[in-house]
Formats: sequence, structure tokens, C-alpha cells
Amino acid sequence: MSSHFSPPNLAVTTIGLSLATFMQVLDTTIANVSLPTIAGNLGVSNDQSTWVITSFAVSMAISLPLTGFLTRRFGEVKLFVWCTLLFSLTSFMCGVSQSMGMLLLFRALQGAVAGPMYPITQSLLISTYPNEKRGMALALLSMVTVVAPIAGPILGGWITDNYSWPWIFFINVPIGIFASIVVANQLRGKPERLERPRVDYVGLITLIVGVGALQIVLDKGNDEDWFNSNFIILTSIVAVIALAIFLIWELTDKDPIVDLRLFRHRNFSAGTLALVLAYSAFFAIALLVPLWLQQNLGYTSTWAGFATAPLGVIPVLLTFFVGKYATRMDLRILAALSFVVMGATCFMRSDFYLEVDFYHVAMVQLWQGLGVALFFMPVLTILLSDLQQNEIAAGSGLATFLRTLGGSFAASITTLMWTRRAVSHHEQLAEHINPYNPTAQAALEQFSHGNPQRGATVLNNAITQQAFQMSFNEILHALGWIFLSLIVVIWLARPPFTPKAGPSAGGGH
Repeated sequence: MSSHFSPPNLAVTTIGLSLATFMQVLDTTIANVSLPTIAGNLGVSNDQSTWVITSFAVSMAISLPLTGFLTRRFGEVKLFVWCTLLFSLTSFMCGVSQSMGMLLLFRALQGAVAGPMYPITQSLLISTYPNEKRGMALALLSMVTVVAPIAGPILGGWITDNYSWPWIFFINVPIGIFASIVVANQLRGKPERLERPRVDYVGLITLIVGVGALQIVLDKGNDEDWFNSNFIILTSIVAVIALAIFLIWELTDKDPIVDLRLFRHRNFSAGTLALVLAYSAFFAIALLVPLWLQQNLGYTSTWAGFATAPLGVIPVLLTFFVGKYATRMDLRILAALSFVVMGATCFMRSDFYLEVDFYHVAMVQLWQGLGVALFFMPVLTILLSDLQQNEIAAGSGLATFLRTLGGSFAASITTLMWTRRAVSHHEQLAEHINPYNPTAQAALEQFSHGNPQRGATVLNNAITQQAFQMSFNEILHALGWIFLSLIVVIWLARPPFTPKAGPSAGGGH
């Protein structure tokens, strides 16, 4: 009397689902290193080219919470197949775009169809794997999630340098078509319960306006000097009002488009909070380290990619071990160990200096990989453990939405703090350089070689470099303490951490 659905070939199904996820996660990072080339080819500034990233992120963040609503309406399999096919189509349209406006339009559409892909993949893997092997399924998915952002910058740089930037989008087309055909064939007979939920227009509109305005604030804040700009102030007010209305409406509506009532589950709340904060800190590191390597140490984008790539080695090696044996342990211990490792690597980086060599940078990345390997699967299992079977897709979508939004916050706050703290340190380091300081004057003469202007420039560059290094060290030290504080958060969850077999009587509206 088991209602568990098993596809004709579980391995082939896993490959199809993983390829689609790899493609989608890869696309979020592959364009980063190509922005200067895209800007040059389309005749826009480097500043305007960042909207290639933002337009995708905003649309994806907005569509993520809609996953639960869309799966109830169309079914998980059909929605996954259509999202994957449309992702391939919009990727092709991005590649053939002849103007920045055209590219931004198709990037926004690409982000919109990409949103449900990851949470649905998660839900399909959990529902097709037997209970005792669900940990393995989540471990495989977490490996893909970790490896894709590492491969993205290296692959994007290589494609852009050796071919042309449209090929970073064209490579999605065959992958997406193949993945959708495989999944459609393997999961054709999967039983699904469809509903016709009403469309929550108020929730949808306030979500779009609120998240969209918030993303504009985060994206343009640095350029507009934050709250010294009337535009930023006005956009912030719009974001706050829209998100406040959204929260109130979704908590009181009978059939919300984003089910915030999932936070009534203790493990979902604790797990999601740990996921969002840990991922935000992880995203900050993933953004700041390559930036620091290129700006402060003079690395090329390719070598910065090589220096950060060891992060994926241990997660790949430990995937099967974590998937097979993790569920036999208290998952809170594994998650806590992950936070200890990632916190320790942050403290290691906080001692870096301008002459640090490639080996030390790569080795710290390698050890951080141990923390990453022990992070995703236990935390995901914890946050999904007390959800009903029919809540998993919505819960996964909501958690992924908040994780994506947390990463967006982290990107803006990290770059802002790095710059602001560097300016502060520059002022402190330079305040004693004046005509009355013989030590400063001796340094200027040493650098000048008979040219005072050259000496001042060289000394200023040295101070700027040191200021950014001190700022980098401070931020990494703070991130280390954030990771350690998450140990308390994850212990708020309570076992058992095994998924519920099906819906209980108490669930509903």
C-alpha cells in the first residue's frame, strides 16, 4: 500500500534534475566575469552592465516564493519541465540580444522562470528517493549547488576570452533541452494532486513592488551615496511600505501566495534562519575573496578563480559519505561543526597580509570546503523535517527565496563596508604624513627618485592597498563570529529530523 513513486531509472532521473540545477546555479555566476566585455560590446558603462546580474536576481527572488502556488496549480513535474525549457529559450534570446535593453528584458524573463527550478528539484528528489536515501539526494543536490558557483567564473572567463560572451548563454540550450526530456520521460507517471487556488493579486503585486524596490536600493545605493540621495530615500520608503503590506496581507489571507504560516514549524524557523544567515556570510566570502585577490594582490580573474576553486574539492569527495551516514547522527552536531570550520577559516583569513602567497589562500579555501560539505544537507534536512509532504515545495521555495535575498543583502553590505572601512583606515594611516614629520618626508624621498609627485602617488597607493587589507581582515573577523553564533540558532531545532510521511489532520487553511 505504499504510495511512493519510483521512476524507471533513479540514476538517470537524478542526472536530469542535477543538470538542470547545475545550469541554473551556474548561470547566476557565469556572467559576472563577462560584464566588462558585455558593456563594451553593447556600448554601455560598466556601472550599467551590473543590471545584467540584478535583473536576473530580482526576477528570480520574486518568482521563488510562488513555487508552492504554481506547483499546486500545475504539478511539480509539468512546472519543472516547462521552466527548464523556457530557461533554455530565454538563454538563447539573451545570447542573440543586440542591445542592453533587450538583454535586460530576457535576463528578467530568464530569472522569472529560473525561480521555481531549485525548490522543485529538491522536492522531486525527496519524493522519488526512498526515505532512507533522502539524505543522499539532498547531499547530491548540495554538491551541485557548491560546484556550480566555483565553475561559473572560471568557465565564464574562459568562454569570453576564447569565444564571445553570448556563448555563456548558448551553452544552456542543449543542457536544458536534454534535462527536460529526461525528467519528463522518467517522471511521466508520477501522481500529483492538483488544485485551482485563487490568485492572490495583492500579495503578488506588493511582493513585486517591495522586492523590486529593495533590490534597486541595494544595487544603486553605493552609486547614489545611499540616504544622501532623494531617489534612494523614496525607493526605500516604497520598499518598506510594500513589504509591510505584503507581510500583513499574507499572514491574514486565507489562501496566501507565499505561505508565511510555515514558520509555525519550529524546525523550519530555526533551520531557515540558520540557512539564510550562514549563506549570507558564505556569499559575502565568495564575493569578497576574488575581489580582494584581484584588487589588492593583482591576480587576474582566471587566477582568482583558481585560488578560490579548492572550495569545491572536499564537498565533492564527501558527498556520498554525508548523504549515507549523516542521518545516523544528530544533524545539529554536523551543522554546528560546519559553522565552527567556516568560522575558523574566516579567522585564518583575518590574519592575511599583502604578501600572502597563492598556497595559503588556496589551502584556506580547501578547508572551508569541509564546512560547506557539512552545511547544506543537514540544515536543509532540519528545516524540511517538520513540514507535511504537501508543504515541502512551498517551504523549500520560501527558504530559497530568503536565502537569495540574504545573499543580495550580503553582497551590497559587504562591498559597502569594505569600501567605507578602507576609507576610514586610509585617513588614519595618512593623517601623520605632513611636512613636519621627518619619517614621512624620508619615505616620500625614498619613493620619489627626484620626482615628488611620483613619490606622493606611490605612497598613496601603498596606503590605499594597506587600508583595503585592514578592512578585509576586519570583515572576515566579523564573519567568523557570525558563523560561531549560528551554533546557538541551529540548536533551537528539535529532533526527529526525518520527513513526515504525509499530511496530517492539522494542516490546512
